Amino acid sequence: MKTQTVAAIYDRRRRSQTAATEPAVKLLQEGEVVALPTETVYGLAADALKPEAVLKIFEAKERPHFDPLIVHLPDVDWLERVADVPTQEKQLVMELIGRFWPGPFTLVTAKRGVVPEIVTAGLQTVAVRISAHPVFSEVIQAFGGPLAAPSANRFGRISPTEAHHVLDELDGRIPMILDGGPTIHGVESTVVSVTGGKIRILRPGPVTREQLSDFAEVEIAPATENISAPGQLPSHYAPTAPLKLRADLESPGRDGKNQRIGLLAWSDCKIEKSYAMVRNLSERGDLHEAALNLFRYLRELDQANLDLIIAQTVPETGLGVAINDRLRRAQSR
Repeated sequence: MKTQTVAAIYDRRRRSQTAATEPAVKLLQEGEVVALPTETVYGLAADALKPEAVLKIFEAKERPHFDPLIVHLPDVDWLERVADVPTQEKQLVMELIGRFWPGPFTLVTAKRGVVPEIVTAGLQTVAVRISAHPVFSEVIQAFGGPLAAPSANRFGRISPTEAHHVLDELDGRIPMILDGGPTIHGVESTVVSVTGGKIRILRPGPVTREQLSDFAEVEIAPATENISAPGQLPSHYAPTAPLKLRADLESPGRDGKNQRIGLLAWSDCKIEKSYAMVRNLSERGDLHEAALNLFRYLRELDQANLDLIIAQTVPETGLGVAINDRLRRAQSR
């Protein structure tokens, strides 16, 4: 199978890129998979209501079937068609999606029977969101139904934030990549559940704990918790080279003996010449810039044939929670 990359140049005046999205919609209608840009990372999309189409996602990614997928909705009206939000939680849920949809916010709630078990890994819950990306939005609107769309990379590997990252990962495995340019958030969506009037963060992301706390009490699920949503596996987002987290980055120390060490730095830290390659997430200490650069820089370091990557943790506030979460999972092997 030859993978075709098609550019989707968004015309803000016409608010359309129909000519580019038509072949993607046709493939999806035929039960194929297509890589699409979202505002977080590139996703590998298929008809969420057709098990045979969803199976192609798992095959292309080599993803284990116990890991559930996020279902992207065309609009809010689809929520009640695929999910069964408990009555006692409905008011809080509607407030949250009213604020954060469309956007990088995923809700996990009870599912309806129309959602195939392969999508939810046999769980009785479904993860749903509405993407704010104009290209993804036009495709799903034209398709007219929900799309399952995990990140468009091989399972456990670094998430793609540009179309050529998808090609590096899945060339020959999928028929089409719709190129919508670099993503704007750089890390996957925040995943939450709502229970007993409280918000539980199952995976941190661009919608932060501080933002959610305006609506209700917030707690973060421990990393050791059983998988109940996408993105909860302890080992994920991993480069080929081993990755270690550090606070003190003045020298590789004993890790550097007879090894080529790469450094993923943060802010204005002091950098020793003994590092073979250095990428700084944000020299000015901007967490949004750091999130945008995270997977791209990890991928660049990974392609440099290093023996080890040392990464500096970022402040554990706001978007920093999501960045550190991805780094911890990247070092867990």
